[in-house]
Amino acid sequence: MVSGRQVIDDFMRLVEARDDRAFDLVAADFVNHAADPQGRDGLRQTVAALDHDFDELTQDVHRVIADGDQVVVHLTLKGAHRASTMPLLAGVPASGRRVAWTFIHIWRVEAGLIAEHWACRDDVGLLAQLGAWPTS
Repeated sequence: MVSGRQVIDDFMRLVEARDDRAFDLVAADFVNHAADPQGRDGLRQTVAALDHDFDELTQDVHRVIADGDQVVVHLTLKGAHRASTMPLLAGVPASGRRVAWTFIHIWRVEAGLIAEHWACRDDVGLLAQLGAWPTS
C-alpha cells in the first residue's frame, strides 16, 4: 500500500508538470474545506484557475510532515500575475508582477486517494504584493 506522503508527493509533482494524471489521485467525492468548487473536478478547476491567473507558476516546498492518513505541506507558489479570475482577485487588474504566495495545506488520504483538504493561505500578503491591500 502506498503511503499518504507518497500520494501527495506524486500529486504535487504531477500538478507542477501540468500532467492531468494528478487528478487520478483524487477521490471523485473529494471535500475541499478551504474553497469551492468541490469534488475531483472542483480541484481540477481550482488548479486550472491558479495556472490561468499566474504565469510560470512554480512551487517551492519548504516542509512536508506526514502522520498516518494526513499530510501537511508548507509551500510557496511563485508566478507572474496575468489575470484575476479567482474570487480572491476579483477587481484586481492584471499587473504582470511576480508574486510569492505562501500556503499550509493539510491533505487526508484514504485508500490511496486524496479525500480531503484544508488550507491556510497568506491572502493578505498576496494582495499586498499586487497593490490591492494597504501595506501601512
